[in-house]
Amino acid sequence: MILWWIGDLVLLAVVLPVVVHLLRGVLGAAKSIVPSVQEIAKAAAAGSKDLDAAALLETTQDQVTKTVAGVANYGGSLDVILDDA
Repeated sequence: MILWWIGDLVLLAVVLPVVVHLLRGVLGAAKSIVPSVQEIAKAAAAGSKDLDAAALLETTQDQVTKTVAGVANYGGSLDVILDDA
């Protein structure tokens, strides 16, 4: 019976510090996640602001189409003027 008590004490003296050390490592890793998540959130918010202007692309494409059509008409008019000259 005494050997059981000695075995239990040795087990506690060896295993308990190892468990505490491992738990401190896990706690440190868990705490290091928070700043990383905050940096990711900042980057995502900045990226979201960049995408706010994406709606303007539709009006830009429409304006480009109108401009190209106007330039094409102008070029066609130049051909007529140059042919007459």
